[in-house]
Amino acid sequence: MDRTTERLPRSSPEEQGISSAALITFVEEATQTIDALHSVMLVRHAHVVTEGWWLPYAADEPHAVYSISKSFTSTVIGIAAAEGRLSIDDPVLKFSPEQVPSTASSNLTAMPVRDLLRLTTGRLAEDLGDFPYRDKTDLVKAFLEIPVAYKPGTQFAYDEPGVYVLSAIIQKTTGHTLLDYLRSRLFEPLGISDPTWWASSQGISLGASGLSIRTEDIAKFGQLYLQRGHWQGRQLIPSAWVDAATSLQTPTGSDPNSDWDQGYGYLFWRFRHGFYGGVGLLRQFCIVMPEFDAVIAITSAVSDPQSLINLIWNKITPAFKDQALPADARSYRRLSERLTSLLLKIPAGNESSRVAGQVAGIRYRFPDNPQRIEFVEFETVRDGTNAGIVFSVAAHTQRIEFGKGNWLRRTLSTDCGSLVPMSGYLGGDSGDAIPIASSGAWVSDDTYTAILCRYQTAFSSTYDMRFAGDELILERKQAVTERTGWVRLIGKA
Repeated sequence: MDRTTERLPRSSPEEQGISSAALITFVEEATQTIDALHSVMLVRHAHVVTEGWWLPYAADEPHAVYSISKSFTSTVIGIAAAEGRLSIDDPVLKFSPEQVPSTASSNLTAMPVRDLLRLTTGRLAEDLGDFPYRDKTDLVKAFLEIPVAYKPGTQFAYDEPGVYVLSAIIQKTTGHTLLDYLRSRLFEPLGISDPTWWASSQGISLGASGLSIRTEDIAKFGQLYLQRGHWQGRQLIPSAWVDAATSLQTPTGSDPNSDWDQGYGYLFWRFRHGFYGGVGLLRQFCIVMPEFDAVIAITSAVSDPQSLINLIWNKITPAFKDQALPADARSYRRLSERLTSLLLKIPAGNESSRVAGQVAGIRYRFPDNPQRIEFVEFETVRDGTNAGIVFSVAAHTQRIEFGKGNWLRRTLSTDCGSLVPMSGYLGGDSGDAIPIASSGAWVSDDTYTAILCRYQTAFSSTYDMRFAGDELILERKQAVTERTGWVRLIGKA
């Protein structure tokens, strides 16, 4: 068997002690109430019992997992420690003697690798802002130069630069990037094919983010941890590391009803009910539920993560039973049909409007703006065809066709990548093109709404374009990101 394409075994939900009817309820409520689910896969007793992708997302497409990458970085450290390449009690400075500041503080000198894993490096969140991920600078040196105000091990702060340093330590001690080091030790045994991991300008995997894999790969990773590192006759991760990494290492709060106050392990979050897992930006989830011998993998773009977690806790976990259930062919068929018809929300409206013919061929130019959008031009809409719009961004033009009532897959020139920007340090665009999907409609007589979705990431952009006299009022919103919000531009014919 080709291990790079090996899949988890499939089963009906009832065979694994969960009802198809309960899963239908979860899928329907999630579709109606959650901003944007991209995929879900539920594994029970090592069998996939539910799997679905909301178009344009698909089973065979990778998806950026963002901070779930941290849990893979934790795994690398555990494997490397077992091979004797390092100890988590080693001081961080041991691995970077040439990068140590001349005025290294006692707190920095005392910082062990363990505290990079626990996110307790002695910095506060405000100390870590504006880290120069995109700069062509020595990022390890930049990390070591950040003042360490508190004794390491005493303050929990989401220290992503510290996770990058873990990646640098692995590369220095093994001679391999995280990606290459894990290839034969984890990815190939699990049948994870073609993983990618964003790297810094120094060629070091980001560590804290940047990994892209498929939904089933996320589920396999969770299943591996559920099996305490054992996979098909091999111990891929030391069981002692699995136990330590997923145990409480750092308190994160005191509210027993909050999933975010249940503590942190070694780059793993802990949840209520004794669950644990990895969590990524805009809520990518790998949740391991030992009590129920289950794993759930989710990719999404969610503004309220607790609502999604509550939906899992309230709809799925009560449905787990200790024994197999009687077959329910009718509900299983309904579930299967629903899972193959999932569609990310698209603009609802008409193929054309009275205004469409009047504005076709007119170039609406915008004044200088941070988005560098220079002009927008609508093409003539013919009956039964999709709307075509030409965008000019930073002196580069791109024609994009928008599906009516569906998603059209295509590519976007990297020169026009800012039409669907990504937040933070998440890596720049590379190569010749960006996979996107597009959909649009005339939502009123004078307004066209278009959505561009980077379907291998969690990011999308919604453009509302309203025509008023000789003006085009363009408003853009990023998917559930507070950082960017709405952008409003006014172009003139």
